[in-house]
Amino acid sequence: MKIDFHIHAKLSKKTDFSIEHFYTILDEAKMHGLDAIILTEHFNTRRFDEVYGTLDQHLPCNGHYYNRDGFRIFTGMEVDVAEGGHILVSGPKDALLNVRQALESYTSPDHFIPLEGLFDLCHPAGLMVIGGHPFRESNHLYHVAPELLRRFDAFDLNGKDLHEIGIQENIAKVLTLGEQHQVPVVAGSDAHQMFQVGCVFNELPGTYETVADIRQAIQDGLCRRTISPSLHLQVRAANAVKKLLKKKVEVTDSPN
Repeated sequence: MKIDFHIHAKLSKKTDFSIEHFYTILDEAKMHGLDAIILTEHFNTRRFDEVYGTLDQHLPCNGHYYNRDGFRIFTGMEVDVAEGGHILVSGPKDALLNVRQALESYTSPDHFIPLEGLFDLCHPAGLMVIGGHPFRESNHLYHVAPELLRRFDAFDLNGKDLHEIGIQENIAKVLTLGEQHQVPVVAGSDAHQMFQVGCVFNELPGTYETVADIRQAIQDGLCRRTISPSLHLQVRAANAVKKLLKKKVEVTDSPN
């Protein structure tokens, strides 16, 4: 199974969810040979409930993933924590949405949940917890207490950071962090639209029905990361197109 652990459904937090936009992301993923993604839209995005509500109307779901013509969309979200980091949470849809409901009072920057509190919500619910882009300047994770870092199921080798920090430098930092705390490292594109999809992904042997099975394969050392030779071009293109599209949205939404 080829899978990306960090993909968004929306262009940005401020835009509405568009199933057509999301389908372009899925189509691109299939073109790159991927079999699955974990959908990690921001937990405090505009109208979060519409993301999964709309998917429920368009695609069958077995409680663990949506199925679009054989392509699997495992359920997840990206959560901000008080320490400043971004955390990728995934697992059974009902458990995920219950945790999202529990976070309703923690969606503003002045009141994000502490990382320990998020672990205490997620792990008993059977959710996988990945430390997103741990060395990104704006919301890094490497500074938190070692006993918290060791609770992660994996760290995120992030497509955007590989471009902005540098491939070899970022790989060295994230792998070293993982080795220090005995936490595996997996790859996530952090794509918000089609151009960044496929810049990184993971390959696991066999096919998996649940995030729990995927997590076990990661812990067993079966996850192989792949970085596209066109990563820099893909991320630059994605950044340029995102700026143009956001300007278009802003113009469309502005009062006459």
